[in-house]
Amino acid sequence: MADEIAKAQVARPGGDTIFKKINRKEIPAKIIYEDAQCLAFHDISPQAPTHFLVIPKKHTPQISAADDDDASLLGHLMIVAKKCAADLGLKKGYQNGGE
Repeated sequence: MADEIAKAQVARPGGDTIFKKINRKEIPAKIIYEDAQCLAFHDISPQAPTHFLVIPKKHTPQISAADDDDASLLGHLMIVAKKCAADLGLKKGYQNGGE
């Protein structure tokens, strides 16, 4: 985790990211769900038998920078994650972050 934090701290604001490339379909991904607001796909390096990510299409560099204008999008991401989990058979629970 410390390595991920170090990488995030030196990342260029506004720079290209793997998530931007996946959104633009420049990097292949096993897509589970897509709409105008977000994209859900299986993680390329899963840490669990079922491991997927739901990312916004709107560039959102840090959740700490979110404000009231982002509330609808953030709620939508959670609902999409719940639906994808159910579609993938995760009916008894799942983790949405943390350690």
